[in-house]
Amino acid sequence: MDRLDPHTTHGTPEPLTHGGQGSVAGGAPAGAFDPWSYRDRASAADADLVGYKVEATDGSIGKIDSASHEVGSSYLVVDTGPWIFGKKVMLPAGTVNHVDHDERKVHVDRDKDQIKAAPEYDENSHSDPAYRDKLGGYYDESYGNLPPGTAR
Repeated sequence: MDRLDPHTTHGTPEPLTHGGQGSVAGGAPAGAFDPWSYRDRASAADADLVGYKVEATDGSIGKIDSASHEVGSSYLVVDTGPWIFGKKVMLPAGTVNHVDHDERKVHVDRDKDQIKAAPEYDENSHSDPAYRDKLGGYYDESYGNLPPGTAR
C-alpha cells in the first residue's frame, strides 16, 4: 500500500509551503486563517452557491440557503434540515475547502460536531460585528482542535 507524503496536500502533488501552511487553491490557507474570505476565490466567490449541498468532513449537513460574496465578509447560511431539527448555521467562507460545481457540493473542513457547537445563527444579528467576531473566533480557534496532519 502506498504511503501518503505528509508534505503534500491530499489530491494535489504540489508541496505545502510556509512551514506547513499550504498555498494551493482549495488547500490550506497560507498564513493566518481568514474566516471571512474564500481560500479559492475563483471557484467559490463569484458562483451562485444557493442550493448546493454542504459536506462536512464526516458527511452531509444540508443545503445552502444564502451566500455572501462580499470581500472580507463572505459566508454561507446552511439549512440543516432534519440534521439539527431544521435550524440554520452560518459558516464563514474560510471554512470552505473546495467547491465541486459538477456535483453541486461545497466541502468544508470541519466535522459535524464542530459545526453543531458553533455560536447559534440568528438571522437578525448575522451582520452584527460582535456576532461575526464571535463566530470567526470560534472557527479560528477550532483549527487548534483539528487532528495532527490535517491541512490548515
